Amino acid sequence: MTPPRRTLAPVTENWRTGLAIVAHPDDLEYGAASAIARWTAQGKELSYCLVTSGEAGIDELPPEKARPLREAEQRASAAIVGVETVEFLGFPDGVLEYGLPLRRALAREIRVRRPEIVITNNFRDTWSGEELGREHAPLNHADHIATGRAILDAVRDAANRWAFTDLLDEGLQPWGGVRQVWAAHSPLAEHGVDVTGTFELGVASLEAHGAYIQGLGRADFVPAEFLEALGRRAGTHFGCKLATSLEVIRFASDDD
Repeated sequence: MTPPRRTLAPVTENWRTGLAIVAHPDDLEYGAASAIARWTAQGKELSYCLVTSGEAGIDELPPEKARPLREAEQRASAAIVGVETVEFLGFPDGVLEYGLPLRRALAREIRVRRPEIVITNNFRDTWSGEELGREHAPLNHADHIATGRAILDAVRDAANRWAFTDLLDEGLQPWGGVRQVWAAHSPLAEHGVDVTGTFELGVASLEAHGAYIQGLGRADFVPAEFLEALGRRAGTHFGCKLATSLEVIRFASDDD
């Protein structure tokens, strides 16, 4: 039996400040960057926080050479979609662990940036795999899972005066203004945003990771084709040509 068609509801856009947190350079560019370009064009203030520098992501380059290269590519990629602030937390790529150091670092960044919306990528155990069936869905990266779990806890930690009290010594007061966390292309996505008008910027932002893409050794990988297939799939559920699907996690501060 064919499963019923899933319909995505629109996300709220009545917010001003957002913070995108992901594990690696290029994570946001696999679908979310087109949405970020839409929001910066609306005048929203967004910044990026990269937990690692992706230094273990290019097999032919040792980490000490890959790190500055990948950081430079991420900064260039962010600028294409209107994001000027890009911070790297320096956690080790590929062996990222969920725990208090990661929660503290993310809570600190949330207090510094004071976002209303936090954006990340899928942190569930698998990717959607709709075309293959859920039981055959590709497994997610451990760094993505650890980052997503830490983000949810860090949102609460950032609002709690008595969590990581050393942050108060830095003059970082609690921030309980995060209304929602959005995870792009999660298998649990029930919301979406139309990115038809900013799709080309999203493609350009992925193409800016040229050294990384080349390092994958996949001659058949074409960023525009990959993103178009992803966007069209989400668009069929959102009722537009190209969309980004989003899982929405709400917090107590959300009054939408």
